[in-house]
Amino acid sequence: MSTLDRISQPSDLRDLTDAELDALAEEIRERLIVAVATHGGHLGPNLGVVELTMAIHRVFDSPRDRVIFDTGHQAYVHKMLTGRAREFERLRIEGGLSGYPSQAESPHDVVENSHASTSLSYADGLAKANTVQGRPDHVVAVIGDGALTGGMAWEALNNIAADADRRLVVVVNDNGRSYRPTVGGLANHLARLRTNPRYEPALKAVRERLSNTNVVGQAAYEALHAIKKGLKDALYPQGMFEDLGLKYVGPIDGHDRPAVEQALAQARTYGGPAIVHVITTKGQGYQIAVANEEDQMHQAKAFDRTTGEALAVEPTSWTSVFRDELVRIGDERPDVVAITAAMLSPTGLDAFADKFPDRTYDVGIAEQHAVTSAAGLAMGGLHPVVAVYSTFLNRAFDQVLLDVALHRCGVTFVLDRAGVTGDDGPSHNGMWDMSILQVVPTLSLAAPRDGARLRELLREAVAVDDAPTVVRFPKGGVSSDIEAVDTVGRSDVLFREGDEDVLVVAAGPMARQALDAAAVLRAEGVGVTVVDPRWVKPLDPALVELAARFRLLVTVEDSGRVGGMGSVLTQMLADADVRTPVRVHGVTQEFFDHAKRDVLLERMGLTGAAIAADALARL
Repeated sequence: MSTLDRISQPSDLRDLTDAELDALAEEIRERLIVAVATHGGHLGPNLGVVELTMAIHRVFDSPRDRVIFDTGHQAYVHKMLTGRAREFERLRIEGGLSGYPSQAESPHDVVENSHASTSLSYADGLAKANTVQGRPDHVVAVIGDGALTGGMAWEALNNIAADADRRLVVVVNDNGRSYRPTVGGLANHLARLRTNPRYEPALKAVRERLSNTNVVGQAAYEALHAIKKGLKDALYPQGMFEDLGLKYVGPIDGHDRPAVEQALAQARTYGGPAIVHVITTKGQGYQIAVANEEDQMHQAKAFDRTTGEALAVEPTSWTSVFRDELVRIGDERPDVVAITAAMLSPTGLDAFADKFPDRTYDVGIAEQHAVTSAAGLAMGGLHPVVAVYSTFLNRAFDQVLLDVALHRCGVTFVLDRAGVTGDDGPSHNGMWDMSILQVVPTLSLAAPRDGARLRELLREAVAVDDAPTVVRFPKGGVSSDIEAVDTVGRSDVLFREGDEDVLVVAAGPMARQALDAAAVLRAEGVGVTVVDPRWVKPLDPALVELAARFRLLVTVEDSGRVGGMGSVLTQMLADADVRTPVRVHGVTQEFFDHAKRDVLLERMGLTGAAIAADALARL
């Protein structure tokens, strides 16, 4: 049995020698590469925190001491060291390990967080709870430099620093990147700390001098730390963290496990809040990842480990269709600018940024700021396109409502990964946006069914300069275009055969399932018409007039049933005193375990066969 498979709990690490720990680190990296190469996942971030995670679990006593990983994609090593190494071959597979911390898997997983910049607030609350209940336990929050670009992290730091007796250690895992290199003033400050040309030679000289003395162990470390602090004070007076009233240790080489352990032990003895600043390399130990300029294999598809190349050629994605069309729009309209929150490539803004760097803004992991800044850009005479994952727009709802919509700002929001996404678990399903945005006055929301409609609706959206617009599309490959056979108002009729028995109104890519249902119904002799409203908010009143002629109205959407298109259309029918029965098919608002998108849709009854069977039963 391997050393890693013998680790059933973190305390087992304390019985290993330095040589065994070094070998264990290599074994962990090998396990990471094999698992992610097979199933995909977050490789670069986890290769970068191997020694750091080992050090944390050797110094602190999880789960008594709570360890929280911000943006939990960097918790793979933590999972291995808390008794789940043997299960790692089923990472991100249905029924296997989640790609994020999971309370259902282990008491060592404190929070199921996969949204950035939240760990410090969780830690603040946990540390306060320890104080109130008289517990001497520590709370450790591991946060990346990218997540520190989020305002919520600084709100938490402001509160953490207010109590000098709170046993809380913040580990800043500084690799200079989120997906891509971290941007902003904080990133520049941390870069100066770790790259100052005077600091490193001076520190090296101190190390060499100490190695020639008889001072050893903790005393040597304390002396070195004191000298380092003096150097930092000389080179960078009034350090940012210490100005907040937080003890600061660092920067430390995050791949030097003994040094990290000493720093963590020192922070632990303070008895109050402390920052340990460690410098790591994303992808450490796998040169193909380190050399990947795009994102250092931040999130990789299944790949050939010898080359790093993906095992399968991805079909044309929704993201790439958006990417290309926005560049064309940018060529035509110099007033169009782009904003993203630390996700330039994942949201498809990289091509626009390459061509129009002065019209592209990456604000870091700061969705709230991104939205209100977009309002300011619109007030200044530009038309901003804000591209984020659907699930991340949830964090900026108030800004959409009161900063953009209230002021009738012409801002276009492009929501990637809308609907059910699957593999990344409950926090990444983009199933909330249509329900949440339904209450925003003046806002219009489009759901394209295919690539042609994405290009078409994006252009219609950016043409609106006196109100917010939204274009949403799912994760993955875009299927072939579905052409309309007719129109009703501003809606497209995709299919019409037989009597006026069943009217199916399908939002966006669910048109495919609606057409599948229509084929089944026609085989049973039922007349069917399938309509794509294109703009699902506001819905065209012509749909109410059309529905009045049918025996049954069926709505299909890959968003929440509560507040979604189906519930709104049902209300519109009731308001117009139209008595046509309605069957609403959508996503039940619950937190789904990770599984493939198709599997989840089938469980929800969002397949052509299930929709048709339900309609036949109702008829």
